Amino acid sequence: MDKKTLYLECYSGISGDMTVAALLDLGADQTILMSGLNSLNVGGYHIVIGRSAKNSIDACDFDVVLDDTLSADEHSINQIHEHEHTDDHDHSHDHDHPHDHDHPHDHEHPHDHEHPHDHDHPHDHEHPHDHDHPHDHINCNIEDAPHVHAHHKEEVPAHSHLHLGHHEHRNLYDINSIIEQSSITSKAKEIAKRIFHIVAVAEAKAHGKSIEEVHFHEVGAIDSIVDIVATAICLDNLDIEEVIVSELYEGTGHITCQHGILPVPVPAVLNIVTEHHLQLHITSVNGELVTPTGAAIVAAIKTKDRLPKQFNILNIGLGAGKRNYEQASILRAMLIEDTTVTISSTTATDKVWVLEANMDDCTGEALSIAMDLLFQNGAKDVYYTPIYMKKNRPAYLLGVICSDEKLTIIEEIIFTHTTTIGIRKHEASRTTLGRELQTVSTPFGNALVKVCTYNNKKFFYPECESIKQLCVESGQDYLTLYHLVQTLACDK
Repeated sequence: MDKKTLYLECYSGISGDMTVAALLDLGADQTILMSGLNSLNVGGYHIVIGRSAKNSIDACDFDVVLDDTLSADEHSINQIHEHEHTDDHDHSHDHDHPHDHDHPHDHEHPHDHEHPHDHDHPHDHEHPHDHDHPHDHINCNIEDAPHVHAHHKEEVPAHSHLHLGHHEHRNLYDINSIIEQSSITSKAKEIAKRIFHIVAVAEAKAHGKSIEEVHFHEVGAIDSIVDIVATAICLDNLDIEEVIVSELYEGTGHITCQHGILPVPVPAVLNIVTEHHLQLHITSVNGELVTPTGAAIVAAIKTKDRLPKQFNILNIGLGAGKRNYEQASILRAMLIEDTTVTISSTTATDKVWVLEANMDDCTGEALSIAMDLLFQNGAKDVYYTPIYMKKNRPAYLLGVICSDEKLTIIEEIIFTHTTTIGIRKHEASRTTLGRELQTVSTPFGNALVKVCTYNNKKFFYPECESIKQLCVESGQDYLTLYHLVQTLACDK
């Protein structure tokens, strides 16, 4: 079976809530999502999932609403409210979507209200930049705003409503612990932790701190944790293996936050774009289209830069942003199937990294889990070689081949999930044959065959999993079916 490929079209930018909404609209299971989020044991919020019209285009809308006025018992309950939004309904609780300058000053900061917030406008957590950490402008006000949030520790009017009183702080270790103790799948955990790690590294660089010193403010961390973990759960639920992302459209101008006036793109976004070689396209839109969370999601999950020359669209999901610009504020996600015919008589070359590590104290179970995680996170190949080390100890040589863009996460998995304390690595040139997958019909069912070419010669290699499935269904032996499929492919 072909890998499931996701294409994210970021021509209106990208944020955490837009990503979750698009994946839900694409078909991610809402029940599985809510079950996973509830297992985080992070209270003080509820989820609002509905529909929103952006330039008359219907899209899914995902909100994390902080329940400042609820009781402690109510904090542990996440409720889904199905509702309809229109372009005239501009949510003040857009926690992870870019700032703009259209919100009336008397309503864009519900923190100034003395009365409890109603359900439609709980408070302004419009961007993931709503906290001191991880974003350097979290929940910042627009440039011409009369004041900044109380969370920013600057002077505010005497009647400002300070939410949740005592604010704890969480560092990356704390957030990883929250994720690890949840009941979401191991793959979803790895995706979520990778996204948070990318954000933390970017913020640490922006503020000149170590990654251990970067803290995530409790109020902001709630919606940041939910957006990031929800994205990971949905990606895992959709069984996405390949991700292609368009260039990221970003706005211009400035935003005002606790650290002063910052330019758009903000430092954290630029750090992520630079570190992970993302393509950025600056537009004339006056506002922030790409949030640090959105950029980190792209950096963590992107596996390819370009769409195939030919493909079928299997499904489409639209995620609504919370601001209205001239263009429709939506993130479009597509499940696609590559139909490009790639038979070629020439070879291709590319650059890969080869990583090696010797281990005489790592169990077979740990190496097995490490291999699975390495393949899941984009390794081109993983292998073990029995060796003998000092004092004649039996050991394994772990080898991994990966692309440059996957080098960081591959090293992190090796250090985290094996006992090695050092990795050797070198860049290597690789020559590959032109190839395509073909479907071959047999009396026992269909099978996939990889067809490779070299100097106008064709080589046919039946896919092991397809032959295995035929064996299970037909009761025939592997070699008989393998040769049958190979023969039929040659005659095709």
